[in-house]
Amino acid sequence: MCFPSNLGEHLSIDETSFSNGELYTIVTNKDGHGKKGSLIAMIKGTKSDDVCRWLLRKLPVGKRRKVKTITLDMSGSMSRIAKKCFPLAKQIIDRFHVQKEFKDALQDLRIQYRWQAMEAENKEIRKCKKERTEFKAEIFSNGDTRKQLLARSRYLLFKNPDKWSVSQRQRAEILFEQYDDIKQFYYLSLRLGQIYSCNSKKDEARVNMALWFNDVEEWEYRLSRFFVVIIFCPREVLLTSHYEKRLFEHAS
Repeated sequence: MCFPSNLGEHLSIDETSFSNGELYTIVTNKDGHGKKGSLIAMIKGTKSDDVCRWLLRKLPVGKRRKVKTITLDMSGSMSRIAKKCFPLAKQIIDRFHVQKEFKDALQDLRIQYRWQAMEAENKEIRKCKKERTEFKAEIFSNGDTRKQLLARSRYLLFKNPDKWSVSQRQRAEILFEQYDDIKQFYYLSLRLGQIYSCNSKKDEARVNMALWFNDVEEWEYRLSRFFVVIIFCPREVLLTSHYEKRLFEHAS
């Protein structure tokens, strides 16, 4: 599916999955704001070579070279497609994709601890059964067991502290007391969001980002998914993408 007439100066490229599980690469015109005339191309698959071959054949070179910006996620595949098919466009990493990576990595850490808690509880249950004693799970002050604490903390980790309910605040205090690395990870994620959200100048944001990176690099915990973000998105890229996007939005 391709609509060359919908090409504009500011594009977005992303992948999506439909109900049958098939992955598609979607190219849209950002100026269309998701309305009629926004869709430029929908290609089955996400392999960069296949998608590039299809786009280069279907979209006129003159129009492709007029594209100024292309917003994408942190996928290497999407970046290669953008570079080859829209060579003059500045690539903009959407801040929401960056923050989503951190939130997802934080949830990975919580789930990892939950599995550990479940395994430890099952081991203790088997031990008590063997010794013919009663199993008594550890109960925290809010009534949660360790397993429940980790399961029920999912949604509070997506929120800012000022959005927590009373029970979520109590649960967060217990969670952070028990798992310091979850606490550190959570507040690092909040700080990154604050750097993006504040209306400071780029130079000021650069200092804040540098301080944030220093804290990340000094942090002893190494979560692979978390540090993939750091390796492939240096601080200047994270900042430049965000401020370039603001510039183009204000100019349009």
